Amino acid sequence: MKLYLFNPDTDLALANNEANYMAPASARCMAQDLALLPVWYATVGSAVLAPSAYNADFLKRMCGIFPLQVHLATEPELPDYAQAEVVPWGWNPSIRRYLLKGGISEGSLPAPRLIAEYRVLSSRLQAVAVARRMADRHSEDTCGGHCIMKSITDCERTVNEMPACLLKTPWSGSGKGLNWCLHGFTKPVSNWCERVLREQGCLTAEPIYNKVEDFALEFYSNGQGEVLFAGYSMFSTNEHGAYTGNLLASDGQIEERLGNYLPLEKLVGIRESLHAELASIYGNTYTGYLGVDMMICRREEGDGYLVHPCVEINMRMNMGVVARLFYDRFVASGSSGYFNVEYFPDNEALRARHEQDVRDNPLIVDNGKLVSGYLPLVPVTGKSRYRAYVRI
Repeated sequence: MKLYLFNPDTDLALANNEANYMAPASARCMAQDLALLPVWYATVGSAVLAPSAYNADFLKRMCGIFPLQVHLATEPELPDYAQAEVVPWGWNPSIRRYLLKGGISEGSLPAPRLIAEYRVLSSRLQAVAVARRMADRHSEDTCGGHCIMKSITDCERTVNEMPACLLKTPWSGSGKGLNWCLHGFTKPVSNWCERVLREQGCLTAEPIYNKVEDFALEFYSNGQGEVLFAGYSMFSTNEHGAYTGNLLASDGQIEERLGNYLPLEKLVGIRESLHAELASIYGNTYTGYLGVDMMICRREEGDGYLVHPCVEINMRMNMGVVARLFYDRFVASGSSGYFNVEYFPDNEALRARHEQDVRDNPLIVDNGKLVSGYLPLVPVTGKSRYRAYVRI
């Protein structure tokens, strides 16, 4: 038996690194509103931890439309899953403590020593090291220089040498922990760097590239030394770098789109090198999905494009994997569309948009496969601020 749960604050919790960590209100709201999201990627016969009040009816309706074989588990029922294999969005000290207090047996949870190792492996410093090695192997087709800074002097020197750059903390969530440094080493930038150095010990800097596409390669590590390629993800971000949604398309369609920028054999070569890197770093330690965010960028000089082979390594479940699995399981062959996660500061605005989408995009499902239309993946309630949905 597997028990899935959605804890989207896991990167923030790793940055904090305390068992008593409390997520910010926005992350708690997202976790509650999207708690049922794992039903779309959970394995047959498993359970998803979520409040029952509004999720039970929604799940019952979805099970009547799609071949979902997943049931709901509530917090008071956690002791019934004491021996279950727990599959969170990501591991950190606070989610381990929560599950242990809730009634999950210690033997079903990673040891604190292992979670400490996961934290090291989740750092952006891993992405820096992998990007450097990938650039050495594929120098003609890649970009992606990074600097690691461990003192305020390092920060000032790096920013002065690279005035338009992106500063990043070692641990942070989607679109968080980023500082778009466009005007030199100003006082606000200096203060931000000092705080990050004090709290996390270092930070990274990289040039701001002329990006034309965001995409990712998804992998699965079995913890026994084997890492498997799980598919492609093509996604979008907002002006702050935060994730907004995914293209729903087959791996073949995404390869064809990426082929507009570089020959397929070069993409495959980069993929195979990345595969070997991940296997050596994560294969014997971590069990779960790994997402490597990448970019297609215009060359600074001349025509053509380069690949940034390792912008981030997400050592956790991620929205790209959700989109990949959803498409493969529930979308009719030949159809395509988008998977989105949206935040609304006002619940009435969210419900109005949801109702408009239901009217404008009627749902058509054939034999358990989504042919066209709008489908909310979680219930939209009178308190929701977040929604996850697909439009085919």
